[in-house]
Amino acid sequence: METTPKEDFLLLFRNNAWYKDLSPEQIQNLMTDWMDWFNGVVADGRCIGGQSLEHDGRVVTGANRNVTDGPYAEAKESIAGYFMLRVNDINEATEIARNCPGLPYGATVEVRKLMERCGASQMAENPQIARKI
Repeated sequence: METTPKEDFLLLFRNNAWYKDLSPEQIQNLMTDWMDWFNGVVADGRCIGGQSLEHDGRVVTGANRNVTDGPYAEAKESIAGYFMLRVNDINEATEIARNCPGLPYGATVEVRKLMERCGASQMAENPQIARKI
């Protein structure tokens, strides 16, 4: 029996403040739904990890490696957490994302495929690949 190789995707959850206008009871109910959703995709083997991210952190930029406190993106743009999926294709990953319980409240979910190697690494090895990246 031939099986299709699985691919790895990240679901990036954006908007650190999507729940701010909800009552404590609504938040509790929604978090129960969220954990049921997460535990379901873990139990069926499609989610191989996930984590919430702290609101604060540090950003290192530029040739001088400047360090600033941050990130300072608007709350709705800030990455709040992620799931790492191992699924058949982007359509399956997107269907999982569409079931996110936070979507009706302002959360957004970005679906991104993980690359084996970054584009720069691929180009260093094979400059002809530049046209495909």
